[in-house]
Amino acid sequence: MSETKTYTVEAPGAVITYDVRQPETATGGDQPALMLIGSPMDASGFVSLAARFPDRTVVTYDPRGTGRSTKADPASESTPDQHADDLHRVIDDLGGAPVDLFGSSGGAVNALAFVAKHPEQVRVLVAHEPPAAQVLPDRETAKAGIESIRKAYQESGFGPAMAKFIALVGIKGEIPAEFADQPVDPAMFGLPTEDDGTRADPLVGQNLISCTLYDHDFDALRAASTRIVIAVGVESEGELAYRGGLGVAERIGIEPVVFPSNHAGFLGGEFGQQGDPDGFAAALRKALSE
Repeated sequence: MSETKTYTVEAPGAVITYDVRQPETATGGDQPALMLIGSPMDASGFVSLAARFPDRTVVTYDPRGTGRSTKADPASESTPDQHADDLHRVIDDLGGAPVDLFGSSGGAVNALAFVAKHPEQVRVLVAHEPPAAQVLPDRETAKAGIESIRKAYQESGFGPAMAKFIALVGIKGEIPAEFADQPVDPAMFGLPTEDDGTRADPLVGQNLISCTLYDHDFDALRAASTRIVIAVGVESEGELAYRGGLGVAERIGIEPVVFPSNHAGFLGGEFGQQGDPDGFAAALRKALSE
């Protein structure tokens, strides 16, 4: 990657930081900027994937309340609609031209919320494994499980809540009715057992409920001028985010596309996780160009 420049843009109750990597070749200017987003994962998770698009202008950002992006109340909920407005402001700051948008996990939820409101700003959206619990046939038990994570966080802190989160997202198939009432030992996952008293974690504190239980505007998505691609990981079959992707695709009326690897398939060592960034980038490039 050639030169990277960092910018900030103000939003209601937040200051959003984003990065622009210029293409290494002159022909890169012929294509829309490619924006890569997660949530609550910040721009640091896209280093490997961004490096595999040296021919494109690549934009990454830190969602409000994560990384370098701040918000007035760190412990408050951040909603997909707020994130959608933040994305709108970032793209306006870039000049307003349509971008190609890749969103993964919570970033996929936020990207879908954004396209429902501003389809004119996105040429192609690839939404990878949105954890859309509201579209699942077992939505009630999934909702109870998700709410039990929030309860564990409020009562016992990060370790117990994150342990329940890891257990939930790893379930293959429908969420058991008894899951919500089952404690999970954080020590099993190398997580802290002591409560440090903080309640501003970006995942279990700020985004979990609003992201997974978001009601998508499927009428707007079906009518959008944006070409929408829903992607799921071949190794994720049966997991909540995979099933959420299938459900969203069905509601929009499109066929999902299977990508290599798993929910974190684009990672190349970030956060100590190794996916298949080469295969993932090839699949993303194909999805954007078809």
